Amino acid sequence: MGNSLKKSCMPKNDVTEDEVGEIENGKFIEEKNVMCYIACIYTMGGAVKNNKLTLDLMLKQIDTMFPTEVKDELKAAINSCKDTLKKYKDVCESSYYMAKCTYDTAPNVFIFP
Repeated sequence: MGNSLKKSCMPKNDVTEDEVGEIENGKFIEEKNVMCYIACIYTMGGAVKNNKLTLDLMLKQIDTMFPTEVKDELKAAINSCKDTLKKYKDVCESSYYMAKCTYDTAPNVFIFP
């Protein structure tokens, strides 16, 4: 599933593998197109509603798309980062900083296409 999301979102946001290929390993490039790529992944995964990244939908996304062994730790990381969602009105920025916070909180269970 992750690869199909990536293949769809990369051209939509004009990003290269060099720019987004290492997000899962903590390489976050602070550029608008990368931020919007992350928002695209969250949107296609069902975590965005009314152009806003939503905590409840992110938690549902974990239940449906992630391996059982990472779910609890990943949910805890997302809950500890939830204030990030209030800081940014732009869906690209909130998605980027939410992903970055989640990685910084739980890098061992962070999965991103």
